Amino acid sequence: MTENPASLAPLVTGGAFVLAFIFGAVGNRTHFCTMGAVSDWVNMGDLSRMRMWLLAIAVALLGASALAVGGVIDLSKSIYPGPNFTWLSYIVGGFLFGVGMTLGSGCGSKTLIRIGAGNLKSVIVYVFLGIAAYMTLKGILGAFRADVLEKATVTLANGQDLPALLGVNRAILAALIGGAIIVFVYWSRQFRSSFDYTLGGVVTGLVVVGGWYVSGVIGHVAEDPQTLQEAFVRTNTGRMESFSFVSPLAYTLEYLMFWTDKSRVITYGIASAAGVIAGSAAYALATKTFRWEGFRDAEDTANH
Repeated sequence: MTENPASLAPLVTGGAFVLAFIFGAVGNRTHFCTMGAVSDWVNMGDLSRMRMWLLAIAVALLGASALAVGGVIDLSKSIYPGPNFTWLSYIVGGFLFGVGMTLGSGCGSKTLIRIGAGNLKSVIVYVFLGIAAYMTLKGILGAFRADVLEKATVTLANGQDLPALLGVNRAILAALIGGAIIVFVYWSRQFRSSFDYTLGGVVTGLVVVGGWYVSGVIGHVAEDPQTLQEAFVRTNTGRMESFSFVSPLAYTLEYLMFWTDKSRVITYGIASAAGVIAGSAAYALATKTFRWEGFRDAEDTANH
């Protein structure tokens, strides 16, 4: 698209907010949660929420791949398929994320959903998660990330996405993986018996696909009039994005703290974080499940 980026900004941030609002409401209703899925499996042997999580992955995979194969978006213009496979950073970051979401009663998206439902503990998690994310992006932990973790890198000439690594057609690979996941998911009679499981998985996956469309099509500028370069409007990475819920919390805090700095703007990520809270709150209020919840004791406070 060749429109003025300024005219596209409300469409990008508005689209992100609406999609995130839907996710927030549905996530609240269906208890969609990565940590919850793992916890149910490990502690109770119940795979239902894990299947819902996998269904979301399958829908997102199939939808995004369909957009890519159809030439609607170019996934190589996101940050993910780049040539630098920073394996140590992935391992350390993933491990810390897993520990953190267990102590904090949920990952970033669940934190936002819980805030919308009245959970004051999650407000504290939000603040500290945002601060830690900012420290890792641009602060004291950023130096360690860049100088130590990201030095352990394997360069992959064709990129690190599976079609490039395996040399397999994207459409075929997506169909095989997505199809296999869906078969596994619906193999369970318990899963099939609950509409909410399907609702949570399908809607979450479609929201991710919609996110790619908003930033990659609506917000795409072939040539920015100011830089004369390709641009993706109002994304923090400067590239095509969909939904993530760690760095957007950091950028939200930054935006609020530098409110009077007119160079700071509401980005795709900031709008999406706000949308999840709003959607969850709307559902909680509509169903009369909104309630204030605080810390139980000092140990509960320390964990969060």
